[in-house]
Amino acid sequence: MARKTKAEALETREQLLDAAERVFRARGVGNATLEEVATAAGMTRGAVYHHFDSKAALFEALVRRAEMPMGAAFGEPGVVVGDPLAAVRDQAVLALRHLADSARVRNIFEIVSLRCEYSKELAPVARRRKKEANQCLAQCGGLLDQAVARGQLPKGTDTALAARALHSYIGGLMRDWVQAPRSFDLHAAAPGLIGLFLAGLRACPPRVSGIA
Repeated sequence: MARKTKAEALETREQLLDAAERVFRARGVGNATLEEVATAAGMTRGAVYHHFDSKAALFEALVRRAEMPMGAAFGEPGVVVGDPLAAVRDQAVLALRHLADSARVRNIFEIVSLRCEYSKELAPVARRRKKEANQCLAQCGGLLDQAVARGQLPKGTDTALAARALHSYIGGLMRDWVQAPRSFDLHAAAPGLIGLFLAGLRACPPRVSGIA
């Protein structure tokens, strides 16, 4: 049998990832088998092992194929901006819309958030998700620090707690929406949903202990 060209090998790899996306979403990562992925792709199990040496390697490659919403919206911390609260708003809206506008991102987010138990085998993916979450929290907290310095938020605001609350709020909206995407238009509702959170933050911010 002739050896596959590089382009053909890459196409096969993408077909396997497409199949894994369907199988993991339907069955859950823990319940799915490489045999099921191979069958869904119309290939043999040997074809799967030619590209991925384990289910964990396949899962990690699948996750890397789609940038997650918070990672896409919130980049490196330490950037100084003229209107920090507007930057928080714009980046949070971008995160929600990144999910709403891409079927692939939506599917992968559903898998990693709702269809996966992070066993020891999947530890690399869990570590990557934690790193991305910490980066988002650091950047958001830095912007909220700037908002306090500019008088957009009251002095004494616990910006680390506020950043964590926003992160949890966005994550909760995303998880609820992927389970019922027809319940509302996330793309259209994103500015209002983030505006609601920021209005509450300005009116009643969490306080650093001991600071009125």
